[in-house]
Amino acid sequence: MEHRQQLDRVAHIQADWRRERPDVDVSPQGVIGRLHRLADRLTEELCLVYGRYGLGEGEFDVLCALRRAGEPYERAPGELAAHTMVTTGAMTKRIDRLERAGLVTRRRSDDDQRGRIVALTRPGRELIDQAFTDHMRNERHLLDLLTPAEAESLETLLTTWLSRMEHPRP
Repeated sequence: MEHRQQLDRVAHIQADWRRERPDVDVSPQGVIGRLHRLADRLTEELCLVYGRYGLGEGEFDVLCALRRAGEPYERAPGELAAHTMVTTGAMTKRIDRLERAGLVTRRRSDDDQRGRIVALTRPGRELIDQAFTDHMRNERHLLDLLTPAEAESLETLLTTWLSRMEHPRP
């Protein structure tokens, strides 16, 4: 008995569009649509781990950016915004929540009295060290759905595609 692969949601959408608009090439949906669905599913799975630590995705990113900075685990808010790719307004809200939770502190910059510095507290460092360990375990579990060769090929393709989007040739 022959086993046929079932059509996924993207394939059904493509089939509908091919029927309704045969004049339009819908083949890009095969890649882009699946990447969107995969990104949504991955985000759901990753956020489950963040939630175990009382963190949202944004707070997790801020704590990671501070932890990656190395001793003394601090950065200026603008630097944090650049490292996490959010606006300074969104960063302020994240820092406010983390400060209320006792995970970070804010102080005036030694160099510039108008500037501020955000630093991990000891509880913040302990929390992010544990959360990051679980996060990496979760990412490994998700990536293990692919073979090592598939994961390596996918990483190469994604690296190439992202590089070409971020640095387009004239």
